[in-house]
Amino acid sequence: MFALQLRMWLLVTILFGFIYALIVVIGRNFLHVGDFSFYLIISLVMMFIQYMIGPKLVEWSMRVKYIKREENPKLFHMVESLAMRAQIPTPRIGIAQIPLPNAFAFGRSIRDGRVCVTAGILNLLNEEELKAVLGHELSHLKNRDVLTITILSVIPMIMYRIAWSFLFYGRRRDDRGNTALIGLAAFLFYFITNLLVLYASRIREYFADRGSIQLGNQPSALASSLYKLVYGSARMDKESLKEVEGLKAFFVNDPSQAMKEIKELSQLDLDKSGTIQASELALLRTKTVKLNFGDRMMEVLSTHPNMLKRIKRLSEYRG
Repeated sequence: MFALQLRMWLLVTILFGFIYALIVVIGRNFLHVGDFSFYLIISLVMMFIQYMIGPKLVEWSMRVKYIKREENPKLFHMVESLAMRAQIPTPRIGIAQIPLPNAFAFGRSIRDGRVCVTAGILNLLNEEELKAVLGHELSHLKNRDVLTITILSVIPMIMYRIAWSFLFYGRRRDDRGNTALIGLAAFLFYFITNLLVLYASRIREYFADRGSIQLGNQPSALASSLYKLVYGSARMDKESLKEVEGLKAFFVNDPSQAMKEIKELSQLDLDKSGTIQASELALLRTKTVKLNFGDRMMEVLSTHPNMLKRIKRLSEYRG
């Protein structure tokens, strides 16, 4: 967990370095300190609003209904036992009323943690697979990466707002050229910082996968659950996928990549049972996964790691 936090906060430092570089350029050429402070204050206010109402927005968007123990004692017991192993407070448990099979965690802190499964996942995974997915989500809370990814995401937003203001709202006609250059520089910084945020999102998935194994779940159970979630997402209609497009970073996998991933993962299911068993996962351990240029570019622009690489990493863990 320390390695993850070190990487995430190192990324925060790098990203804020981009902001300070742009401040120097703008401050020396055009704006008074107050002008930039206005943009910074507005962005920080937006971050604070996001921090405060973010959980409510997720609940509303995903149609989350929190449950009591008597409504689903098996699910409640799974989360409680995993939280005890993780040595964190038991989060609130909810069911999202959407057909897409998946799970997600969110909240402002460990004590404010919420873990939710969708209605679509409950009839898709067996008990061991569901426990592995829940372990993954609880690991996000334990690793405190939910809050960090929120902080990171604000920095590209600041860059984007500066770029938009300078490109389309130049202050005077005679310095329009320099204004446009600063706007273009800010947009370039926005693009780079956004790539770093996507990188942070991907590495936290690897750490959450490992966290699930450390909580006692079998690598094959998590690999099999990922395979089933990809298959379940591939069967969904486009409208259902569009409904959750803005929240896919919260999910265990990226539903929008399901059609491509199902072709790759089906090669691992040698007996065509619809699961990835321990013996099938062990065979992957000795193989080398190579991505072509298109796959590598797709991964760079994605919130989640390449699924084949991710399951290859699971094959290297010992349950």
